[in-house]
Amino acid sequence: TADGGALPRQACSNKNTSETRRSLRSEVPDGPSSTRGQEPSTSVGGSFCFAGALRDGVVYSAQFNNSEFVEEKMQGERKTLTQLSVPICLETLFYMLSGMVDTLMLSSVSDQAVGAVGTANTYIGVFIIMFGVISSGMVAVMSQNIGAGRPGIAYQARQLGLVFNALTGILISVVLAVFSGGILRAVSIAPALLESAETYLKIVGGASLLNALIPIFSSYLRVFGYTKHSLIGTVVGNVLNIILNSVFLFVFNWGVMGVAVATVISRVVNLIIVAGMGAVLIKAKQSPEREQPRRILAQIVKIGFPSALETALYNIAMTFIVRFMNQMDVDGMNVTARSYAVQIANFSYCVGAALAQANAIMTGWRIGAKEFEECNRGTRKAAIYGIITATCFSVTFALAGHFIVHIFTDDTQMINLVVKLLIVDVFLEFGRVTNLVYGQALKTSGDALFPVILGAIFMYLFAVGGTYFLGIHMGLLAVGSYIAMAGDECARAVGMVLRWKSGKWKSKGLIEV
Repeated sequence: TADGGALPRQACSNKNTSETRRSLRSEVPDGPSSTRGQEPSTSVGGSFCFAGALRDGVVYSAQFNNSEFVEEKMQGERKTLTQLSVPICLETLFYMLSGMVDTLMLSSVSDQAVGAVGTANTYIGVFIIMFGVISSGMVAVMSQNIGAGRPGIAYQARQLGLVFNALTGILISVVLAVFSGGILRAVSIAPALLESAETYLKIVGGASLLNALIPIFSSYLRVFGYTKHSLIGTVVGNVLNIILNSVFLFVFNWGVMGVAVATVISRVVNLIIVAGMGAVLIKAKQSPEREQPRRILAQIVKIGFPSALETALYNIAMTFIVRFMNQMDVDGMNVTARSYAVQIANFSYCVGAALAQANAIMTGWRIGAKEFEECNRGTRKAAIYGIITATCFSVTFALAGHFIVHIFTDDTQMINLVVKLLIVDVFLEFGRVTNLVYGQALKTSGDALFPVILGAIFMYLFAVGGTYFLGIHMGLLAVGSYIAMAGDECARAVGMVLRWKSGKWKSKGLIEV
């Protein structure tokens, strides 16, 4: 079919189609060579009409015209959890590694350069949360409509998200480019960092439009099953960024300005790749299904706003936690130990995050197709995989902690403290991956408000309050903070699992039967 085959189902817009599908679904025999789970299409006025189905992760389609029924297996490709999650994991890992390389290169210029870029990126990140309102909600709307056989509406959702994020991105770009100095002075940045941070914020912040558009096109590729192609854009963009950093820093000696220019150029290339691939590979625009734009935008915001709010609440909670950790000693050992532990544990986190994102896409497909039992099995499978993988990683990091941390520092006291944090992190990662998988599945199903309420309660009661009580009041310092954060993740994980098992998410779907 025209859509390149990554669709779980594609169908014409006809009110009799669903009844025809249901009546004939059970008549299709099982077997690898059969049209297992195939749903027939109907033809109106002799025109072509496409239908497809997702069964056991296999994508199929059918074409019918004037009593002809021609079966076509779309790409013949089995889209499993592994096939979706591995490219997403590699993409996340590549972002992390390129960020570490950037920091390493900047450190050769000066510590002030590292601090300036880190500070500027912190405030750019605050504005980027606004783009998440649309991109996260868009994934839920697109994936459910794809599962329901309405790729045209998925394309429509992409277009609405693109327009909204483009307008928001232009506004934020202008604000950061024009008022970068004023913003940094308002937050009382250290005078030694001001000039470099302002240069970086003006250039990279002034190109925030790129941060607004890349997630839209990347999400569009992913929900149609093209996770490898999104990875290609990321890899090419980040490799180019490292090359340009080397040239601008060590050949032209442009310092922070060179890093900023390299970042913008690499993001432009990334955007061109993901946008171009989406246009070539996905032809959902040609599908006839359309919905009222206002209704689609309302659905996107309904999912996206709570998701973005949860991210904002988490970032604020982390700000409080870091502030408390800064109060634990005068030389910053506890907060530095946390930084080392986070850098190491991020490798475990990216696996859980990738499984959660991949399962969320498949959950959207299945909810759109009203395959609730498949949602249950798939989400449980993703959680089990995530728990096993995260536990293996975190236990390995804890056991090899002395060796790993020695790469960063020779301070024996620091090494011992980080190892203690990595031991507590085993329990933290266990809760976090469960929280991620079930939380993302709930949001994609349409039940996006519950995770925010749960997060608002436990993040501040356990993580923030626990850091103060255990870390400062009880004198456990950074270890106490990590125990509190592990308690938060595990408590929220229990809440997410119980909510999922209640089945209330089944009534929250965005597709009306």
